[in-house]
Amino acid sequence: MISIEHVRNFCIIAHIDHGKSTLADRLLQLTGTIEERDFRAQVLDGMDLERERGITIKSHPVTMNYRLPDGTAYTLNLIDTPGHVDFAYEVSRSMAACEGAVLVVDAGQGVEAQTVANAFMAMERGLEIIPVINKVDLPSANVDATVKQIEDILAIPFDEPLLVSAKTGQGIQDVMDAIVRRVPPPKTSSDPAEARPRALVFDSVYDAFRGVVTYVRVFDGTLSVGDKVRMLGTGVDTYLKEVGIFKPAAVPTKILTAGDVGYLVGTIKSPSEIRIGDTVTLADRASTEPLPGFREVHPMVFCGLYPIDSNEYEKVRQGLEKLCLNDSSVQYRSETSAALGFGFRCGFLGLLHMEVVQERLRREFDLDIIGTTPGVVYRVHQRDGSVVEVDNPVLLPDPALIELIEEPMIKAFIICHNENIGDLLKLVMDRRGEVTKTESLDTLRVMMTARMPLNEILTDFHDCLKSISHGYASMDYEHSGYQDSDIVRMDILLNGEPVDAFSCMVHRSKAATRGRQICKALADSIPSHMFTIPVQAALGRTIIARETIRQFRKDVTAKLYGGDVTRKRKLLEKQKAGKKRMKQFGKVNVPQKAFISVLKSGGA
Repeated sequence: MISIEHVRNFCIIAHIDHGKSTLADRLLQLTGTIEERDFRAQVLDGMDLERERGITIKSHPVTMNYRLPDGTAYTLNLIDTPGHVDFAYEVSRSMAACEGAVLVVDAGQGVEAQTVANAFMAMERGLEIIPVINKVDLPSANVDATVKQIEDILAIPFDEPLLVSAKTGQGIQDVMDAIVRRVPPPKTSSDPAEARPRALVFDSVYDAFRGVVTYVRVFDGTLSVGDKVRMLGTGVDTYLKEVGIFKPAAVPTKILTAGDVGYLVGTIKSPSEIRIGDTVTLADRASTEPLPGFREVHPMVFCGLYPIDSNEYEKVRQGLEKLCLNDSSVQYRSETSAALGFGFRCGFLGLLHMEVVQERLRREFDLDIIGTTPGVVYRVHQRDGSVVEVDNPVLLPDPALIELIEEPMIKAFIICHNENIGDLLKLVMDRRGEVTKTESLDTLRVMMTARMPLNEILTDFHDCLKSISHGYASMDYEHSGYQDSDIVRMDILLNGEPVDAFSCMVHRSKAATRGRQICKALADSIPSHMFTIPVQAALGRTIIARETIRQFRKDVTAKLYGGDVTRKRKLLEKQKAGKKRMKQFGKVNVPQKAFISVLKSGGA
């Protein structure tokens, strides 16, 4: 058994696409954790979705054994983390289980927005940060400028030049040596045998055969097979049937000791009985002091998810329940829609997070679902003095009862090249934002700080940001309270009937533009019926935009071969009367692609 002094727990953090997963691959190869015949690129990215998109969505722990040239053996517990701003929750959970962090910076791109956010998060937790400059083999690499940015922007001294190329393997040995030397060993009680066991739950997955598999970092004492353990937060007791570590596949062991990162399999079958951030202890020797978890992150974006076949409602509920165990940042509750039937109102950390969750539900649980337009949570102050939070336009109180509506604001940090400042200032102002500060990072780049409504960045803001800056700009944001705003509810009418799935909350100044976008998107995607269908956007009783879906044209006069014109007119009048009656009683079928086209037409 390796002494706790020879255990190192660390995570890899970086901006998206700076090479975290590739660096993790090289570390696994260097330590011989994975045999060459089993190796594949991005080995810790287990989901097909992660490999297709080239991004990390879920953190994954892995235990490596490393031996120094003098023969000293070490156990290294690595957690690879996501880099996109939507998955900051995953990063905070990973940091809670570590004492050190390897901060990867792309030598070509330099310090970007998420690099800054992750570095500050690691500093708040008191982690030892090891800066590593990756992709030094690229022709565009500018090592000197990147080193200066790390020292000036992040205030991290770069005394030890860790210059690597995760793709070619250059400098990987130096990184491993720096981890062993600089990351402190885990801290625990002076006498592990007498210590009351405590382990932090930082993740969990659902297994159809074994039930809930809980990922833990043991801080005090030991946990072994047969122990009766208790979840302090929920009060649930269970007997451990299996404990083990990740290499990177699950490998059962007899015991987990202080400093270890591994998994527990008990008799828990219900996903709701595990709470991320909870403390696991022995039931008969329970610790009364829970471990400090990580900060809770609240959903920022909401949308409705409905089964296309209403009979699959229960299947969707079970799928969401199991997915929430694996991703506890998703929140959901039941709701009903006149147009779509029974479904769920779900909360996500951001738009990419929403997109990923929907795709995972379709792939992992074989669900045929449809999503409504995303929105945010508004605070509605009523005239009687009460305040209600509204995340669904359908639940907005009567306008006569509303005193004012507050919308959530964000503080955005945008890093861009100097030549793009003017265009990005215009983009921020077009989205009702205000730039509060600009500061030069170096001779080429500047960081803008802006305050903007969250609602304005929901869909295409990131695309516009990348398009204007030719892919070089990056953005990170944090919640910045609420602000009084002129928000109105816009309804979409099909054939005169409101479709609540398309209702949205917009700023009054943007209502007409957004209404035209939705009407045009629906007119292009809803197929023609036997009668004319007006598609209208309305604020209360006022129509602010309209498109028309023309009806099928059947030539009822084709069978006429001559005769008086009144015969032709008589047939056309008969057809006209039939279409009028059909329009009165006809039902408009809205295909799934119509909902998707509204989502892509510019956000709520």
